[in-house]
Amino acid sequence: MDVAFTSLDKPLFDGAEATKGDLVAYLEAVADPLIEQLRDRPLSVMRARPGQKPFMQKNVPKNAPDWIKTVGIWAERSKREVRYALCNDKPTLLWFANQRAIEYHPTLWPQTHLVLDLDPPPGAAFDVVAATALLVREALAAAGLQGALKTSGSKGVHIFVPVSADGEEIAHATRALAARAVALDPSIATTAYVVEEREGKVFVDSTRAGGATVVAAYSPRIRPGVPVSFPVPWDDVTRITPADFTIRTVPALLEGRDPWVESMPAPQALPTDLVEEGRAIPVARVVAMHEGKRRKRAADERA
Repeated sequence: MDVAFTSLDKPLFDGAEATKGDLVAYLEAVADPLIEQLRDRPLSVMRARPGQKPFMQKNVPKNAPDWIKTVGIWAERSKREVRYALCNDKPTLLWFANQRAIEYHPTLWPQTHLVLDLDPPPGAAFDVVAATALLVREALAAAGLQGALKTSGSKGVHIFVPVSADGEEIAHATRALAARAVALDPSIATTAYVVEEREGKVFVDSTRAGGATVVAAYSPRIRPGVPVSFPVPWDDVTRITPADFTIRTVPALLEGRDPWVESMPAPQALPTDLVEEGRAIPVARVVAMHEGKRRKRAADERA
């Protein structure tokens, strides 16, 4: 299962300040901990091809080697089966690297974690994200839970809480925790799904559940300098910036370790009151969809 690399000296993408060869070298260096996050999870990747805008690829190309493991999942929206790759070994990862797959987004299915995604408003400094992350930590502690933190590789952070529960219970609890965190300081955080309603606050996204994807720890991102989604100790979140972690700096930070696995607590039971509280909170995406339809009807009636 050898991979024949091509065009290693070509720029990775505009503004990357890195080549395709730099990407391959990075993925070789972090293959073990990255594959640990991708194993047996249907994988979507973001690719950056010369002269094209980056695009998300879910279906494995027909010309992919036959040794790449795949899994078929029915896509209700497009009414077809999508063949996702399972990146369970280094040759598969390096094949994706040669395809200019830069970002690695595994699904949360099978769901073993509760996930909150903190998304800052445009132009916000990272300190407001760090402050919101600490609100989430406080809400988790009040519920008797612990989580692990990583940068998203962009401007925000992801908080993973390992749990022993079914998907519906996890979704309910995620909404409740988001609401509790925001209630601790609504001046900086919000659960408003519609961007225009966020009032310049950090969005505590509780919709990462079920078949959703989240960029993996150690995955590069298609951003200037090629930053990486990287684990951060809770006590360090106010002292770092996402730009500290790039394909050039991360290999030396690992030194054979896997800080994401090391920082992850053992699976925890979800408190019943948290699940029941979240059951009464509408799904943000659904609320936004209905509100959008209501506004369209109102606009049509005025026309």
